[in-house]
Amino acid sequence: MTRRPKRDIDAVAVRRASRIVGLQITIASGALVVAAIGFAFFFVLDQLRPAELEEKPRPGEHKIYIDSTEALFAFVVLGVLAVAVAGTLSLVITRRAVNPLGRALAIQRTFVQDASHELRTPLAVLDARLQLLQRSLPPADPSTDVVAELRADTRTLIDVVNDLLLAADDSREDDPAAATPVVAPVAKAVNAMRMLAGQRSIEIALDSEGDPSTLVPATGIQRCTTALLDNALTHAPDGSTVLVTVRSAHRQVILRVADAGPGIQGIEPERIFDRFARAPRQHTSPTQRLSFGIGLALVREIAVRHGGSVTVAETGPRGTVLELVLPEASLS
Repeated sequence: MTRRPKRDIDAVAVRRASRIVGLQITIASGALVVAAIGFAFFFVLDQLRPAELEEKPRPGEHKIYIDSTEALFAFVVLGVLAVAVAGTLSLVITRRAVNPLGRALAIQRTFVQDASHELRTPLAVLDARLQLLQRSLPPADPSTDVVAELRADTRTLIDVVNDLLLAADDSREDDPAAATPVVAPVAKAVNAMRMLAGQRSIEIALDSEGDPSTLVPATGIQRCTTALLDNALTHAPDGSTVLVTVRSAHRQVILRVADAGPGIQGIEPERIFDRFARAPRQHTSPTQRLSFGIGLALVREIAVRHGGSVTVAETGPRGTVLELVLPEASLS
């Protein structure tokens, strides 16, 4: 079985940006070259006067006769070479220009990883102490609710730190030795999120055709499904249904999560997968989890690392559909 090489989402983004900028510079340079050569060619043609061909040069005068077809061919060759040179130079210069951006992203990832490691232990200790305090309080103690809220806030901070650590640690996952069936980890994530969904009377339905496999580890599949469901529950209205579907088509595993929310508003749909990107909340519920713009970025990183993608398939007043596409792998 051929193992797919892992890809760094930051490196991919930097390379894509350099290619786009280089292509834009090439197109602009090519347009300028074509315009200059065209102007020069028509200027030469305008200076050619057929009547002068019959005149003999005066003493000390020299004349050069140019064939228009040969001149046109020469100008075309010169233009093609100029565009090729401009394109090559623009790509090289652009790649060098964006290298500092790649280094900055690497430094950012390292800082987030180090900070997350440092924060995990004190937050775990704080949560343990709040748990002991919560258990020691009598049922009628007036501070019981306050302690419960403090512990819930602590758990939220722990979840945020864990998501930050997962997003920053580029070496956390290795490709499995064998293909992984998708439905089992997806179902595990669905069952876990049903506990949160039940607090708002939201139903999570799972619909799968067959059991396709992929090289993404089961933990990665479950993590992606959890993040997609978390986003859907954040925007789904109370009492609605979130539909999770698993399909196999064209040697690809397709996981779709559809909610009945108001659609993506206040942010460009393609930007919801950027790290720390957050759209304004359209409605509030006391049981809703606040999104910090990390989960969907983590999904994109896992997808890109394994040769897949995650996109907004549909969005509108009747809901949003997020689609995760991963390469299919054979179990044999």
